[in-house]
Amino acid sequence: MKEVRKTARDLMTGYCRVCPVCNGKACAGEVPGMGGLGTGSAFMANVQALAKITFNMRLVHEITEPDTSTSILGMNLSMPVMAAPIGGISFNMGGKRTEEEYIKAIIDGSRQAGIIGCTGDGVPPVIHESGLAAIAAAGGHGIPFIKPWEDAELYEKLAKAKDSGATIVGMDIDAAGLITLRKMGRPVSPKSVDTLREIIARTGVKFIIKGIMTPEDAALALQAGADAIVVSNHGGRVLDHTPGTAEVLPAIAEQMKGKLGIIVDGGIRAGADVLKMLALGADAVMVGRPFSIAAMGGLTEGVVAYSETLRTELMQAMVMTGTESVAKISPALLYGKA
Repeated sequence: MKEVRKTARDLMTGYCRVCPVCNGKACAGEVPGMGGLGTGSAFMANVQALAKITFNMRLVHEITEPDTSTSILGMNLSMPVMAAPIGGISFNMGGKRTEEEYIKAIIDGSRQAGIIGCTGDGVPPVIHESGLAAIAAAGGHGIPFIKPWEDAELYEKLAKAKDSGATIVGMDIDAAGLITLRKMGRPVSPKSVDTLREIIARTGVKFIIKGIMTPEDAALALQAGADAIVVSNHGGRVLDHTPGTAEVLPAIAEQMKGKLGIIVDGGIRAGADVLKMLALGADAVMVGRPFSIAAMGGLTEGVVAYSETLRTELMQAMVMTGTESVAKISPALLYGKA
């Protein structure tokens, strides 16, 4: 990964510094780019919220090979990790790789690692077109996310997403606040429960709503027919001064666990962070910027290498907390949460 990160740093000069700790401080306000909106506080809050959570270390047990595998939305994964939907190579990552190269690396690398990659959407059209092509080439192994466009464009893209062979489709409703799209004059907007219900019904496959930050919105997503939600503030790129996702996740999980799939992103950098989020109530996590760095720096091999690093770290954290399997993760792993 050291060489992958060095290559990514060279290719992403001026857009991402590939900092030793990806915490949003050096890139605050750099949107477009990889930073957080405004003061960058929402990006930083994601990382800080996770850093405040600590483990109960337990070593009086016989666990040496914990089971990291899981199943969610009908998918069997080697670990409860997904590569988050990120696109826009030209204006977010420097353009030294093509959109096609980047998203193929995310989809193929995730597949090789036994996890799932997600694709993004936006302007120019190559973002979603290359993503859907990569999913189709991988036999439908990927989750396309479509932005909350107005009706004609929305339904056209949802139909294309389904045609890619994907059995799960998502909408990042938090993208309604993206300044990059506002600058391009492209209409995106929040969606009512009735509108979401119609969208989900017309799509006809399992559906994920990304951008949930309150128990109230989670309940509305369930009411609309969503199969899963992603607790997310869009990496701190759409609204300044939001709490970190690890802060809001427990209250959402308390009300929604078992009713729909709960996925979370935001500030997850290592396998220990994955374990923390699962102990707080998530069924799986999405990882964004680190996968982008891995794909930019090493293409498919970089994505596989980072995935293997995450899984090794997750296994180590599970051993050190006496956790036999993902199925047996509970809040009791966390200090002060038992």
